[in-house]
Amino acid sequence: MEPTFTMLNKIKQPQIKKPHILFVCGKNQWRSPTAERIYQDDPRIDVRSAGVSPKSKHSISSNDVAWADLILVMESKYKARIQELFRELALPPIENLDIPDEYQYMDAELIDILEKKVENSIQRFG
Repeated sequence: MEPTFTMLNKIKQPQIKKPHILFVCGKNQWRSPTAERIYQDDPRIDVRSAGVSPKSKHSISSNDVAWADLILVMESKYKARIQELFRELALPPIENLDIPDEYQYMDAELIDILEKKVENSIQRFG
């Protein structure tokens, strides 16, 4: 008996885990939410965003760190802050995108910079 399309659809395909990328800036207000927004529908990765400040829209938590396979920070001081806050955890790799706090949410120039820098990180990580 030849397999039918319906039969083939019922065969479980192995699930390939997509890398989890956490974008981090200061207050989770402009840069990291922009990165999350532009990559939220990217089929290669799962994304979240957070801020290191207690006043952030979403402050980084141990759950965020545990979820992440890669953390992309907008400035080097955020890498240091994450290492300080979560020194008891096994941290995933943390890369600095080196994007200053000069942009508003979804600013065209910010999107261009993010796409170039994040693509490099995805290529190296993936």
